[in-house]
Amino acid sequence: MEVPKDQIATLLENGLHDSAQMLGCFLVSSPTVNAETNLHLKAESQALLGDTFFREREYRRAIHNYKQALQYYKMIPKQNAPSSRSSLSSNRSSSPNSYNLSAINENEVKFKIASCHYSLNENKAALVEMEGIPSKARNLQMNLLLAKLYRNSRHNRAAVAIYKECLRHCPFIIEAITALAELGSTAKDIISLFPQNPNRSGRAQYDHFESCRWLQRYVEAQCCMASNDYKGGLELFEDLLQRFPNNIHLLLEIAKVEAIIGKNEEAIMNFEKARSIDPYIITYLDEYAMLLKIKSDHSKLNKLVHDLLNIDPARPEVFVALSVLWERKDERRALSYAEQSIRINERHIPGYIMKGHLLLTMKRPEAAVVAFRGAQELRPDIRSYQGLVHTYLALSKIKEALYASREAMKAMPQSAKALKLVGDVHASNSSGREKAKKFYESALRLEPGYLGAALALAELHVTEGRNVDAVSLLERYLVDWADDSLHVKLAQVFAATNSLQDALLHYQDALRLNPQNEAAKRGLERLEKQMKGVDPDAPEDDDDNDVEDADGDQEEAELL
Repeated sequence: MEVPKDQIATLLENGLHDSAQMLGCFLVSSPTVNAETNLHLKAESQALLGDTFFREREYRRAIHNYKQALQYYKMIPKQNAPSSRSSLSSNRSSSPNSYNLSAINENEVKFKIASCHYSLNENKAALVEMEGIPSKARNLQMNLLLAKLYRNSRHNRAAVAIYKECLRHCPFIIEAITALAELGSTAKDIISLFPQNPNRSGRAQYDHFESCRWLQRYVEAQCCMASNDYKGGLELFEDLLQRFPNNIHLLLEIAKVEAIIGKNEEAIMNFEKARSIDPYIITYLDEYAMLLKIKSDHSKLNKLVHDLLNIDPARPEVFVALSVLWERKDERRALSYAEQSIRINERHIPGYIMKGHLLLTMKRPEAAVVAFRGAQELRPDIRSYQGLVHTYLALSKIKEALYASREAMKAMPQSAKALKLVGDVHASNSSGREKAKKFYESALRLEPGYLGAALALAELHVTEGRNVDAVSLLERYLVDWADDSLHVKLAQVFAATNSLQDALLHYQDALRLNPQNEAAKRGLERLEKQMKGVDPDAPEDDDDNDVEDADGDQEEAELL
């Protein structure tokens, strides 16, 4: 043969993709391969060339060659088919990285085509290819891709069935466990799929599983997270971390939960610990970027984005981090980055959350509702509910806001943040303030350290003229929580009651704790005008200060 195809396989196995690709071009154009009678060889050569394109991420070229391979395969006379199929009865990988040189297997090539479409976010085309593979012919890798495609297409029942099939074959497929939890399976249901009795591989496998009870705890943690029981999930993840110290996956899961429930300092610490162990991780670091934005730590945020761009500029987390970075400078550009993250991965929830937040800031609440609803459809969590409630309030759609807040409370009955959301809706009109007060107080009883509820209750006191109650509440919290947002709110209350010296001290304390606190900077600037006898409510300052005085501090923490 003029061009030995086994040499292409050797080149691919050694990672020499460019050479393999060029040699593949010689192979498919050689007279021997192009002879009319060599249909087997034509099919094999086109499939092999397709593999070289796949490895170089040239997915469309790979699809083209794989489809040509299938066309040649279908032209092979039927009497020859059994021999070609029997040659593939061996246990070979269906991955495009597999270089077995026997005649092509139609199902494997369909899987490779589906993998290309999946990489291009063409889920419908990928699903068509996968559904063309008989269930008995699918291996574990094929089943996992099919389950993902069903889930992306919102065929949840079919996705659950395939994910369960995957776990019956191998209980350690972590992504299947997480997917089943998010799709509503209980921990008991998932654990029941694991092998409970000795099987044909003998007692040793059972004993091995018995020593892996930690996996059941992991299942329980993911089910807690999926049902919005953040406290339970966090406790289980932390227990696992005791057994597996410095486990990067667990550290990132814990940090993500802490970010969602508002334990910002703890989340930042765990993200930084994970990065100290592995400085090249990207998973969940867009959540870390949002926390740095809340903290106004712009230098760390800049460095984070720079690092992520150097690691892998094509990941959705990187584009969300870019969106967070550009929010202060150029909201339109920030929005385009958030949208790009969703184009890369249409299931990337932080992209929708960031997009909704930006649209709300840009006075486009109708579009923000769509973004927050997108996040909620993927997986309802407290942030998508917060975004929806605040957006409906911005649209003066009180009824819809109340419905969304009650939906959050129903989904998360033990969440102080959900209780506060209902309070926020009632506080938006004068007739509901007494109800709002009760919800804020209930939130604080449930979670005494929830500063968002304390700040909201203090604001309610101020609105109703109970400035002394507001000061008393905030000073009580300052005893245990040295937080810059508490100092800012106290300063605002003191400034409103003309206690300018006290206001000055608290603005200064806020800036000592967080020199980048924008609310403290603006408040201090406004206060200095008051102390000089200049009207601080000049038209150019009024808009900024009114927004900040009302609920700007807590909205920033809540929405992000």
